Amino acid sequence: VRAAWGEALDLPAYMATEGRMAAALKKIGFDYVFDTNFSADLTIMEEGNEFLERMTHADQYSWPMFTSCCPAWVDLLEKYHHDMIPHFSTCKSPQSMVGAMAKTYYAEKMGIDPAKIRVVSVMPCTAKKWEIVRSEDMRSSGFQDVDVSITTRELARMIKQAGIDFRKLHDEEADSPLGEYSGAATIFGATGGVMTAALRTAYFYITGEELGNLDFKEIDGLEGIKACEVDIKGTKVRIAVAHGIGNVEQVLDKVRAARENGEEVPYHFIEVMACRGGCIAGGGQPRVMMPDQPKPRGITDDIRKKRARGLFDEDLNAKNRLSHHNESIKTLYAEYLGKAGSEKAHELLHTHYVPRGLYKK
Repeated sequence: VRAAWGEALDLPAYMATEGRMAAALKKIGFDYVFDTNFSADLTIMEEGNEFLERMTHADQYSWPMFTSCCPAWVDLLEKYHHDMIPHFSTCKSPQSMVGAMAKTYYAEKMGIDPAKIRVVSVMPCTAKKWEIVRSEDMRSSGFQDVDVSITTRELARMIKQAGIDFRKLHDEEADSPLGEYSGAATIFGATGGVMTAALRTAYFYITGEELGNLDFKEIDGLEGIKACEVDIKGTKVRIAVAHGIGNVEQVLDKVRAARENGEEVPYHFIEVMACRGGCIAGGGQPRVMMPDQPKPRGITDDIRKKRARGLFDEDLNAKNRLSHHNESIKTLYAEYLGKAGSEKAHELLHTHYVPRGLYKK
């Protein structure tokens, strides 16, 4: 959302800041504004721990492990790829995690009855509307964790209808403690970003040391399937990034072929995003004029690159680029969750998958 919301309002880049978005939301009438990047860091903490568990208890699990942040991918999995369910991360998406934390941890800290809290998420994705009612796991707080999910374009329409004059708005910070985030969280929205963020923290979990080079150029860019091998203190971890459903299907076929032939799987960790380019090009994002079209219809690769670069530049310039160094996340675990992968963390931040509908393979 932060990479594109200004486009929908024809705002110059210097005005389309997260701070002005927060100010606009307060102006519309929201009492508190959190940042889903906070829960992206939380997702990485849980997902990194999950990856460590698979590595240290390899006899109980089989590879690969898939990311689970994209609800369109989750929908595809449950309908058509039942055999891959055991390989899916059980982590909820950042949207679902922040909703659960708002109605439990935050409500307790602020002394607010969670029944009186209404959480509205702003997402780049139309599938997020389905995700908030996907299963009973989306009610882990005892209430529906996220009540309404709106898209970037819907937010822009709300701002226009409110008649907000951005020249008179000043940047406002997201509300604490669900507002702090790292550079790693920022890049979640672009293809390769979730994998990059996860590897930074997984490396720390596994070795107890920080990764020297925080960037993985091999999985950057818009190539449909990107793969490389990462050396984690002598352990070779094969990773892949696939975006766009056609490319995802190719990766799944490759995994199945290796399994059927009794071969080692080609990848240990796979990031999947249904939309080309990732969430920056989601179905709820601002669209641009396409050739021979009377009104905005789609998103070009030039726009995808521009939006992705904005996120990666923010990460590059961030004071903290590692999810496990987010002080508010540390406090959350110390005060409430205990540790990554704890029973309470699983109750609030994890989900499970059920085969639904048709089965393709």
